[in-house]
Amino acid sequence: MSTLQISLAVVGGLVLAGVVAHSTWSSRRSLPKQATPEAVPVAEVPAPLGAGDNAGERQEPSFDVDSGLASLASLTSMTTPDRKPGLDILIDAMAPVAVDSMVSGEAALAAMPSTRRAGSKPFGVEGLSGITGEWEFPTAGHRYSAFQCGVQLANRTGALNQIEYSEFVMKAQAFADAVGGEPEFPEMLDEVARARELDQFASGHDAQLSFTLRAVNTAWSPGYVQQSAARLGFVAGSIPGRMVLPASQSGQAPILGLAFDTQAAMAEDPEQTALRELTLSLDVPQVSRTEKPFARMCEAALSLAANMDGVIIDDNGNLIRPEAMEVIHADLEQLYDTLDSRDLSAGSVLGRRLFS
Repeated sequence: MSTLQISLAVVGGLVLAGVVAHSTWSSRRSLPKQATPEAVPVAEVPAPLGAGDNAGERQEPSFDVDSGLASLASLTSMTTPDRKPGLDILIDAMAPVAVDSMVSGEAALAAMPSTRRAGSKPFGVEGLSGITGEWEFPTAGHRYSAFQCGVQLANRTGALNQIEYSEFVMKAQAFADAVGGEPEFPEMLDEVARARELDQFASGHDAQLSFTLRAVNTAWSPGYVQQSAARLGFVAGSIPGRMVLPASQSGQAPILGLAFDTQAAMAEDPEQTALRELTLSLDVPQVSRTEKPFARMCEAALSLAANMDGVIIDDNGNLIRPEAMEVIHADLEQLYDTLDSRDLSAGSVLGRRLFS
């Protein structure tokens, strides 16, 4: 073989190797970003006997009483069932039910309607406890000296209408008859007018915000998104493709939601599924302003965009810059003040009920 042929063969081999390498690089580049294995912390190895000043000393187990009691109190607060939201004249049409004698909780529960709604509005019953003197949802083993039935005046489906009010009257009357009570109903037209006013206020002061994060170059796998969000405190939600940032107190609504394609999350091999967008959301009236939810939403969006090579856009595909976030934040503070002035503070029981 001549020198020329050898040279050509070498050049051809190099070109072929370059093509293969480029093809491999392009293929890997087109794959969605994958989650990286988290480093497992190395367990500390006890020092051998005789090493160090305190080596060989027997450590007696100890228990800090104050710390133990604090832990017990924390555990108790976590395991105590949350009290059901009570009826309130501010957002409910109320019908007191007078009874001639004490009624057992068992009888009250048996008298409850099969559904706890009047049309699209929540319907509720409370009893006046003969033990505590407080209104509560009827409970077996308790006895009650009076009852009150209520239907919510408005929610995100709209205002209570006359048909729903009539259904409320029928349910409350049936309950009263079953416990031997006599209901007293407010005037329907007055309550329907009150419902419209409340619905008008709620419609003008509702806010559900969202940011969209879009990949700039390489797409993301579901695992990569989940790992990146988990580093900011997000945990898996109840629906595939959804994560939430939990509130600081149990029983409260999540501070933020993070969502991506459900079908991608449920794919047979989700790590080979390419995601190019995810959505951060905040349901303003559901979250207390003390959680600083919008500030945390902005921080999460900026951090994810920086770490995942993405950009933050609105529903129209326009870039959202930090200065625009400041304007939104100022508007939200005014909204919080207005809700506070109506005793419908964001994150409060009444606020969450009205805006649901």
